[in-house]
Formats: sequence, structure tokens, C-alpha cells
Amino acid sequence: MDKIQLLRQRRSKVLAAGKEIRKTIAALTDAESFVELSGFSFSKNDFYDGFSGETVSKDGVFDGAVEGEGVVTGFATIGGYPVYIAAQNFEVLHGGVSAANCAKLMKCLSLAEKNSTPVVYVLHSLGVQIGEGVTVLEGLASLIAKAAKLHGIVPQFAVVNGEVYGQSSLLAACADFTFFMKDGVLAADSPLVLSAKSGQNLVKEEVGGAAALGKTNLVSFEAASYADVRASIEKILGLIPAYGALVEETGADLNATFPALNKKCDADALIKCVFDAGSCVEFGKTCSPAVRSLLGRVGGISVAAVVFDGDEEGVSLDAAAVAKVTSLVEFASYYDIPFVTFVDTQGVRSDLETNNSLVLKNIFKLAESYDLHENARIAVIFKRAVGLGYTLFAAKSMGFDYVYAFADARVALFDDAKGAALEFSAEANTNAAKCAAKYADETADPVNAARNGYVDNIIEPALVKQYLVASLQMLLK
Repeated sequence: MDKIQLLRQRRSKVLAAGKEIRKTIAALTDAESFVELSGFSFSKNDFYDGFSGETVSKDGVFDGAVEGEGVVTGFATIGGYPVYIAAQNFEVLHGGVSAANCAKLMKCLSLAEKNSTPVVYVLHSLGVQIGEGVTVLEGLASLIAKAAKLHGIVPQFAVVNGEVYGQSSLLAACADFTFFMKDGVLAADSPLVLSAKSGQNLVKEEVGGAAALGKTNLVSFEAASYADVRASIEKILGLIPAYGALVEETGADLNATFPALNKKCDADALIKCVFDAGSCVEFGKTCSPAVRSLLGRVGGISVAAVVFDGDEEGVSLDAAAVAKVTSLVEFASYYDIPFVTFVDTQGVRSDLETNNSLVLKNIFKLAESYDLHENARIAVIFKRAVGLGYTLFAAKSMGFDYVYAFADARVALFDDAKGAALEFSAEANTNAAKCAAKYADETADPVNAARNGYVDNIIEPALVKQYLVASLQMLLK
């Protein structure tokens, strides 16, 4: 028997069984960079009348097996950065998960752990393969435990490439960044089941599409193409010191001033002026949009930042908003990226729904996350830091190395109305607006916090980038 010819025949069948997923992998990675691992893995599934990998047809080609265990794994580069790829193959039993499937994915993740290399999951599965019973649950437990162990050790990216139901959805939850393609649908159970149990008749996109998952913080990006996914992953890895560089020459003017900020300083203007041109990546826009999560460079230095973008009253926090901030704080801590807050918040939203939620537990989790590592932390109070908004996002005792406040910012225990009622109780009953303005101008003036050393400097908005660059340079390790 011609072994070379036999190899080619076997390989052609393996490739045919994963034609589409390999196209996806090729679109996500650098040209000709993907090297497959465990390509000749075959398993038996009696329920589907499959055969073991030892059974071959008359021409020596595997026949009836679950080719590649229903997943394709390997390593490649994205923008020159090495990554491991773990891709569910929907063409084999609708991406059905089996114990052998999990074992193959586990092997890939173990190599990623050993080599400190990022992982990219490509997810498309309708759930577990029928017939394995508890065995597949043990396989899933091992896989999820490994993915959880990798959290904070190597960056994990997930691409929701189609329908992803059941426990496979946990891989998206474990990922640091999740990309939803146009047809991406993610749900813990079948959308038909979820829709029926809710007493509604919803299409799958209304159950688990990107727009339907706005409160979950699972949707980092809605991607129009795999080229967009590849570009975002490349950009993110370039901002992580362990893979790219903490400091990079971007051509940014380190002494740039922005006089327009003295006249109008909203979140969009601040982001545009502070971050080096073309360096910024914003993600998680669908969840708590008033809390904006960004990675980018300031004066060539990698930075993770939260920019509060609320209305005239500032941002009030709920459980989802605090959880979103915590995710970025943890990511910045794990990978030693300086963390910056641009503060405009009054604290917890005052309503019954927020009070009867995980908001207080999530606040504790955020405070705990600040102490994960000693990465640099800077706060810029660009509008207001009131009550808990100050405590969480600007307080020296919360670990912020430098705190700056704009000249017209407000730093106070209470918002203007409540503070005025307490500070000027007699007069407030007859002239509430005047007292609120007086409280803002006098008691809430940031000079009071600066007098006690809690604010390091009160600055013109136009000079914010200069102060940030200087502070970040001092905090570089």
C-alpha cells in the first residue's frame, strides 16, 4: 500500500469534513500561518452509528467516524502574534460536544498555558452529542475548569460564529473579548425553550443575538467581517505589554494642548484628545453604554481606561455598570496595564430595582479587584465625583496614585441639591436653586479636596494629556 497516497486520501477526507471552518480560520489568521494539531483524531459515537478511527473503507479512508472530534485546533499568528486556535466544526454533528471533543480542546488549552500564548475560540455548536450521558459533562467540566484557570494568565478571545447553545456558551463568558458575527446567537439553552418558557414567540436573534444581550457584558464587539476581528485582536495584543509593548513610539506630541476642551469637554472630545491617534479600541458598547471601556495609548504608553459618559447629572451606577468596570480593572491588573478613570458619577442609582440587585456585592468585588496587582492607577475628575463615585474611582485610599480634577469639576459628599439642603438648610427651603449653585461653587469646589491632599492638582482641561503623560512616565516600571 502506498502510504503517501493513503495519507493524502485520509487528509482529503479530514479537510472535506471541515472545509468551512478552515476557511474561517484562514480569514482570522495571517496567510499560511495555521498549523493544525491532532488533525487525525477520530472517535466513535454509537448513537449516530459512527465508527472508531480504526475502521477504514476498502480504499483505506476512514469511514463514518466523527472526523477531528468535531473541532479543529492548532496554532497560527495574527498580525505576527502567536495564538492557539480552538474552533468548533459545525459541519460535524452540528458542532456537537463530546468527551473526545473536549479532550482535544483541552490539549490545545494546555499548550497555550505552557507557552503563555493567547487563545482564540471559534464557537458554533447546538449543544452536546446525544448518547454520552454524564461522560460528556465530565469532559465539559474539565474544559471549563481549564479555561477558567487560563483567565488572567493568557488573553482569551471568542468568536461567536453562529448558534452557540448550552455549556459551550461558557467559553464566551470566560473570554476577555467576545466577537459576535452577523449570525451570532448565544444562549444558555435552546432559544426555542427559552422563548416558550417566557410565554413569548421570539426568533433566536431576539433571544441570544448581540442586541438581545445588552445587559450581559458578553458582547465586546459586533463584527462585520473576520478581517475586522483579526484587526481588533492584533490591536489588543499590541497593547498588552507581555505580547506587544508597554511603551511604543506613536509620533504623538507629548506636550500637546487642547484649548477646545476648556470650552467643551464631553466624553467624546476627551477620548479624541487624550488617546494617541489610531490607538484606541472601545469595546462592550451595548452593555451600560454610559460606562465606556477602552484600551489605547497615551503618549505611546498602553492604558486601560473607563470614561463615564452620562447626562447633565452624571452617571449613576447599577449592578451591570459596576461589573463592567470590574472586568476592565481585572484585565488591566492581570496584564500590568496602567488604569485610568475619567470620572463623572454620583454613585449608586436611587431606585428599588437597583437596591434589590447585586450592586453592593459587585461594588465589593470591584474594590477587591483593585488589589489584584500593583499596576499604576490615575483618576481624572472631569465633571463630578460625588459620594461613592469619588470613593470608587478617585480616592487615594482606593489605590489611585495620582488624582487630577478639572477646574470646573465637582468633588463632594452629596450632589448639589442634597448637599445644599444639608449645608444651607434654612435658606434652601426658600431658594433651592440658588443654594445648589452656592454649594457647587463653594463646598463642592475641588480645591477643598486638594487642600487635604486628596487631589494632587487642579488643572485646565486643555492640559490633561500633558499631565497624564508625565504621570504615566513616572509610574512606569
